Amino acid sequence: MRVVIAEDNVLLSAGLELLLGSKGIEVAATVTDAPGLMDAVAEHRPDAVIADVRLPPSFRDEGIKAALDLRQTYPGLPVLVLSQYVEKVYARELLADGSGGVGYLLKDRVSRVSEFVDGLRRVAEGGTAMDPEVIAQLMAKGGASAIDSLTDREREVLSLMAQGLDNGEIGKRLYVTDNAVHKHIGNIFTKLGLPVADGGHRRVLAVLAYLNSRA
Repeated sequence: MRVVIAEDNVLLSAGLELLLGSKGIEVAATVTDAPGLMDAVAEHRPDAVIADVRLPPSFRDEGIKAALDLRQTYPGLPVLVLSQYVEKVYARELLADGSGGVGYLLKDRVSRVSEFVDGLRRVAEGGTAMDPEVIAQLMAKGGASAIDSLTDREREVLSLMAQGLDNGEIGKRLYVTDNAVHKHIGNIFTKLGLPVADGGHRRVLAVLAYLNSRA
């Protein structure tokens, strides 16, 4: 896998490059601003992009806007966004097209090497990697009709689905059988009025899109 990193913090950028290199992931380029990111993707055509939400010069939303522009220019380009905080509006916007290959992790997650690398690989393969805190805040803004109909267990399952976990992984986290997970997922889609679709990331994105529409 080849990636491009857009991060203005030189130490974090260098750390990511070393971390990924140790896991057999090639960093094709590291850049510090949005124009550099656009140019690097055009030149290297990476398998995935890692981008900070806030980049120079204003440190507001240059990174996420560049990521969204790249997704339009290169449909389906996997993008993993890093942020110090949960930027709910941009998290929803990143998920809005429903095409998969997206992630939104908080920077603290980078310290958990295996989780970060696993998340990047899921995104590169077309799945999702959403930080639990991001999902919690999106769900909190999802609207009463979208959330109140779910049981506590169904909310737990929905949150783990949104993180990109498959049925087996969800079952292990919650200490329940695969059949129980399958039943909970069926109930979630029934209660939210969503079609049950095969494929982990598609059903996750459908739920997130619904929550987004109710925010």
